[in-house]
Amino acid sequence: MDLPAICAASPYLSGLIFAAEDFALDLSITRTPSLKEFLYARSAIVTAARAFSLPSAIDLVTTSFRGEDGERVLKTESEDGRALGFNGKQCIHPSQVSAVQDVFGPGRKEVEWSVRVVVADEKAAERGRGAWTLEGKMIDAPVVGKARAVVKRAELCGYDVDAVREEWKGQEPE
Repeated sequence: MDLPAICAASPYLSGLIFAAEDFALDLSITRTPSLKEFLYARSAIVTAARAFSLPSAIDLVTTSFRGEDGERVLKTESEDGRALGFNGKQCIHPSQVSAVQDVFGPGRKEVEWSVRVVVADEKAAERGRGAWTLEGKMIDAPVVGKARAVVKRAELCGYDVDAVREEWKGQEPE
């Protein structure tokens, strides 16, 4: 209930993890496939991690992991967690690691778009432009910030960002 105090408790804290099964036990609730019973807690954890500049917010474990149904559930839960702002997911079996990395790592299109935004923004800044467009979409400081974060994550994941940047070096702000 006191996420700010937890986040500020130690300079060595590098993230928060949501322990859904413990949470369900403590609140006497039943885990459902929709995970809607965890929405408040999951959102609060991600929000607190970002508010205190903690680099990691790790989502709940997927308890179903065998067979095609388990793989589908893992993918869906991972995508939902990423959409909520988590940047990782707990795994309880080695077979889950690759699927989780696929969801939480940036995809080729996301990296390409982000590099294009960064390249064009550098040119826009040189011209004194704060907001501009790319493919008809407004690009401003929050969009550029997110693009820079994706580029950084791509670098950490081993993408050859320099090659993508070279490919898009001619990108201009519209």
